[in-house]
Amino acid sequence: MNYPSTAQAHSIDTYFGNQIKDPYRWLEDDRSTATEAWVKEQNSTTFGYLKNIPFREGLKSRLEKLWNYEKLGSPFNEGGYTYFYKNDGLQNQYVVYRQKGKGEPEVFLDPNTFSEDGTTSMSSLSFTKDGSLVAYLISEGGSDWRKAIVINSKTKEIVENTLVDIKFSGVSWKGNEGFYYSSYDKPKGSELSAKTDQHKIYYHKLGSQQKEDMLVFGGKPEEKHRYVFGGVTEDNNYLVISASNSTSGNKLFIQDLSKPNSTLVTVLDHTETDSYIIENVGSKLYIVTNRDAPNQKIVTVDASNPAPENWKGFIPETENVLSPNTGGGYFFAEYIVDAISKVFQYDYEGKLVREIKLPGVGSASGFGGKKEEKEFYFSFTNYNTPGSSFKYNVKTGEYQQYWKPEIDFDPEDYESHQVFYNSKDGTKIPMIITHKKGLEKNGKNPTILYGYGGFNISLTPSFSIGNAVWMEQGGIYAVPNLRGGGEYGKKWHDAGIKTKKQNVFDDFIAAAEYLIENKYTSTDYLAIRGGSNGGLLVGAIMTQRPDLMKVALPAVGVLDMLRYHTFTSGAGWAYDYGTSEESEEMFEFLKGYSPVHNVKKGVQYPATLVTTADHDDRVVPAHSFKFAAELQAKQSGSNPTLIRIETNAGHGAGTPIRKTIEQYADIFGFTLYNMGFEELPNQAVLKEFKE
Repeated sequence: MNYPSTAQAHSIDTYFGNQIKDPYRWLEDDRSTATEAWVKEQNSTTFGYLKNIPFREGLKSRLEKLWNYEKLGSPFNEGGYTYFYKNDGLQNQYVVYRQKGKGEPEVFLDPNTFSEDGTTSMSSLSFTKDGSLVAYLISEGGSDWRKAIVINSKTKEIVENTLVDIKFSGVSWKGNEGFYYSSYDKPKGSELSAKTDQHKIYYHKLGSQQKEDMLVFGGKPEEKHRYVFGGVTEDNNYLVISASNSTSGNKLFIQDLSKPNSTLVTVLDHTETDSYIIENVGSKLYIVTNRDAPNQKIVTVDASNPAPENWKGFIPETENVLSPNTGGGYFFAEYIVDAISKVFQYDYEGKLVREIKLPGVGSASGFGGKKEEKEFYFSFTNYNTPGSSFKYNVKTGEYQQYWKPEIDFDPEDYESHQVFYNSKDGTKIPMIITHKKGLEKNGKNPTILYGYGGFNISLTPSFSIGNAVWMEQGGIYAVPNLRGGGEYGKKWHDAGIKTKKQNVFDDFIAAAEYLIENKYTSTDYLAIRGGSNGGLLVGAIMTQRPDLMKVALPAVGVLDMLRYHTFTSGAGWAYDYGTSEESEEMFEFLKGYSPVHNVKKGVQYPATLVTTADHDDRVVPAHSFKFAAELQAKQSGSNPTLIRIETNAGHGAGTPIRKTIEQYADIFGFTLYNMGFEELPNQAVLKEFKE
């Protein structure tokens, strides 16, 4: 491969007496003409390579056909209307519809009309309690910065000037008077050079200018937090504020909105636990917490004296991780049991009403609604079953299918099964493996091993059209539940953070070795894939064990572990990663696995397709730029190391469908081509495309 030339600059950082060269520091400047030229040259090289893959267009054609089916979100009720999200098939963004009773549905909001290229998306929709007003947030070009637009829900007329510079926030109404939102001071100049460490809550009163919005929380020395969120309880009586400096652990405050000039009351004054108010009945608060309960429990306390020593048990901790919701006058406790959903219904006295028998083995979501509702909707999916929605009666516990997708994919042709394997230190790790029925274990099946392993996030079974196309081609899709995730509670999460991060990598390596040893695949037919923190996972594994896989697919990855905390919101990830500045031990550990700093000259790395986006202001593209530059400078052998940079796009959410399809076609095409396939394994798809 003849890669574009990437200039090296003399840039050195000193950590605890250690000098670390950073020759590609200049790529951190996302607005420079030099970086822009580099991006164009890299994309020209990458797309020049991809267009020569003989079955790339066949994959794209099949993805388009399979994607082209009606998709419907679970309905919800507001102001006498039933609202739902719908996509006719290949629309870039979902459209919001509504209907009155049994009347004909009408378009309420169509984000596809917000921009010509479909890159403006809608990220949230918030109604007043009576449903008469609605505020919705939009993102332009995939950015995490949002704009808020307020309309009259009946006439759909805009009633306020657009609010700007909202970030990591929703909108929470206080009656019909105004709403709360969170934001940072927007940086001047390059987004990459700014740390977002002063999150603030504002109150916007309808009819006023945004510059007049009242600062509610944040900005003071004692209120300096990276993430603060404010939400109003369903009865409009309390403002609840959560404040944290990282992605785990939060302080908790309440304000009685029914009393004029009331002040904030502290519920928790430290960030040692994760605790959130999910419900109230009058002054009785219901709090879900992992305080003295790593798998979470629900407690109650009176708002007049909410300190932890006054908390009383409501739903106790179990051996499985709790994720509760409320609706219809009940609590719905969803538990993750080896990454599979189980749901139990409780009344407001904490009495078990029933276990809800789900439609199958997989992931359920959406058990929740307003207190007065007698029915609501939930959804169910797994790796080989497209998501369907069900209408649930809260009194009887009975439900019926509300909507099932009509898709050119038969789940009966595929199977998922869960295995448990031992990691390096003997820890048992679950993994779900999905593929066509009748698969022959001959070591020659193209396999994608996907992982995340961080931030207390649980990977539970869900259907993906892209993965369906992969499995149609005889591919295997395997997902291990690595330490660092949330599948087994706080202890599982904490077993994969900071100096224990290597546990996550060892878990993933052991998953690959299990698949190879059991003849599902072999090194020549194995690809590893992950995004964001999962992109870090892929980068670390391919630099530690380049012999283990044929293809590596790091997406929007955190890849420079010595400097990640200096970009945008990166410092907020320190609970999971630690930082290179906090101690010499932490610096040495991060340097020991940081993908950017562990690419070695003369090593043959797997065929690599790095993917990122030029508008990603969460995991900034400089991570991927620097990693790709290191790989191209040092790669030995003929395996290509390319970077695909999506333009006018961000970290992933709201990406137009057309771009998503193109990216899947490129990723799968690159993967199969570098596994040695000259044509698609399933020729029926290619034949259909040619015809």
